[in-house]
Amino acid sequence: MGKLDRYIGISVLLAILAVLGVIVGLTLLFAFVDELGDVRGNYDLAAAAWYVFLTVPQSIYEMLPMAALIGCLIGLGTLASSCELTVMRAAGVSLGRIVWAVMKPMLVLMLLGGLLGEYLAPWAENKAEAHRSLAQGGGEAQTAKHGLWHRQGEEFVHINAVQPGGVLYGVTRYRFDDQRHMLSSSFARRAHYRDGYWQLEEVTTTRFLERRTEIVNAPGERWDVQLTPQLLGTVVMDPEALSMTGLWRYIHYLAEQGLNNTRYWLAFWSKVLQPMVTAALVLMAISFIFGPLRSVTLGQRLFTGVLVGFVFRIFQDLLGPSSQVFGFSPLLAVALPAGLCALLGLHLLRRAG
Repeated sequence: MGKLDRYIGISVLLAILAVLGVIVGLTLLFAFVDELGDVRGNYDLAAAAWYVFLTVPQSIYEMLPMAALIGCLIGLGTLASSCELTVMRAAGVSLGRIVWAVMKPMLVLMLLGGLLGEYLAPWAENKAEAHRSLAQGGGEAQTAKHGLWHRQGEEFVHINAVQPGGVLYGVTRYRFDDQRHMLSSSFARRAHYRDGYWQLEEVTTTRFLERRTEIVNAPGERWDVQLTPQLLGTVVMDPEALSMTGLWRYIHYLAEQGLNNTRYWLAFWSKVLQPMVTAALVLMAISFIFGPLRSVTLGQRLFTGVLVGFVFRIFQDLLGPSSQVFGFSPLLAVALPAGLCALLGLHLLRRAG
């Protein structure tokens, strides 16, 4: 029985890895084509290719649930087309045993995916964003297309590029009073983090007085702000690309600043529940093989997997923003689609058994 479990598990696992390779390859190709529109100056084709390469771990992590769904349909579907599943059932192998044989390699895959999303993907994404922003003009005043904005109190900050290790390029700060009148604006070409504060370099400050403006140049200036290099590494990336620990830390930072953190809660619950989402999609794929897709061709199974995967993704993408607009829990927005898939899969398996 152990050999049979390994045979089923390996068949499904190889199919999932093949599908994952195809999906990630297409994603990277489209991403590289999209980056060609930003190629100029120091950001050449080689820099764009390096940026896309650094996004590979994040692409793998994001595409894992859909690859698991389609790969499971193909792997089990191949066994069904060759009547191997029929022979197994006739030999007394229970449906639950087959489900567990499929789930065992999936548990390993989900564990590796979780480690990838928590450690390697955020690090690589941070390097990619820093590399691109710096190549696109990190040392100039707000010339980097992919820079970031941040607000702390009455100060609004724009940073062109954030380098790992506590180095900033192109820091522009705007200070306002309580009536939203601008008091000053300043630009620093670089900033280094030192013992709890930022040391700005080559600073040009414009002060807006009642009837005139005053420009002051300084070789350096101390900037006391709660933004640490760890927090800035969080701010510079999309919430979906952050680790769970980074999201948790930044969620509470935004709460302390009185800013909206709903989008980051949504990304946090998406990462926490991704194993459950993947398991639900695999369970639904198994139920399709023993139910509606028992006797169809491989092409029909592939089409069904792609269709179901896209419908699931669209449903998730609609519920996420809806939770921010209508105020219901982001946890519900993530868990509801997975729960519906799991219930559908269990219902079809019960009927097949």
